[in-house]
Amino acid sequence: MVNTKWRNQTSITEFILLGFGSLQELQTPLFLLFLVIYIVTMAGNILIIALIVTDRNLHTPMYFFLGNLSCLETCYTSTILPRILASLLTGDRTISITVCFVQYYFFGCLAGSECYLLAAMSYDRYLAICKPLHYTMMMNGRSCLLLVTGSWMICFVINSIIIFLLSHLIFCGPNEIDHFFCDLTPLINVSCSDTELIELLAFILSSLIALGPFLLTLTSYMCIIATILRIPSATGRHKAFSTCSSHLIVVTIFYGTLIIVYLLPKTPTLRNLNKLFSLFYTVLTPLANPLIYSLRNKEVSKALSKGVRDCIDLFGRQTLQYCFRLK
Repeated sequence: MVNTKWRNQTSITEFILLGFGSLQELQTPLFLLFLVIYIVTMAGNILIIALIVTDRNLHTPMYFFLGNLSCLETCYTSTILPRILASLLTGDRTISITVCFVQYYFFGCLAGSECYLLAAMSYDRYLAICKPLHYTMMMNGRSCLLLVTGSWMICFVINSIIIFLLSHLIFCGPNEIDHFFCDLTPLINVSCSDTELIELLAFILSSLIALGPFLLTLTSYMCIIATILRIPSATGRHKAFSTCSSHLIVVTIFYGTLIIVYLLPKTPTLRNLNKLFSLFYTVLTPLANPLIYSLRNKEVSKALSKGVRDCIDLFGRQTLQYCFRLK
């Protein structure tokens, strides 16, 4: 319904993202914390991409998906953290409606693409463990490319529809959004237009983005666990589970916090808790992914060790050559 008390007010041109403005004494520590998180997240994900591109042992479907996930995470983080850092540094929490829509569009596209990409990775593990004889045939280069391209394209199309609907809403105040980034629900809440249609369509479209991939991921892991439990030897079970444990941890963190944020009752007392859990899937998940995959994955650890040794050897040779030239 149209909110009648806003009907006669002037349309606004910018929002105020309240973010962490209530924690005035913590602005500098929060800025330093988020800056470190941003640098580590970008460096970790770029390192994963570089290892996968340069190491031939990692040229497999599983690591192709992981490389795309890391690429997505660098973009995903860059839609949220730079804005938070600028707000904490300058104290300016205003954002124009256009920029807010752009931020939500890319956030929605990338978050949705992550859902589909995680589902594609779980399907890859399902084929590798449950259908090993058909794995090479079914998970070929063309299939991988189609899955990744589809993960990106579906979400860009769906979020284009949502943005089109959002652009037809009227915003006439109040212009304060109690969040640290532009998300769909806070934007709808501050509109003074009739939002019933967009809420219904957003629910349907968001279900296509999140629910479908979640059910596919859940089904894949139910089949994987059932197959692993049928393996007679403990060594075989451990080896099979180790190939998907890193992905399972990432999926649990991502979907766990996502479900809590969007199913948690929207009460004033839980608002700050909602904001905290939003940090998990928007900021901490991209930070955790490189750490989880590098620490728990033997192939990535080997590639990282080899890369470090090669860099040390190259640096050592160049240093020796420089010393000889000086003599």
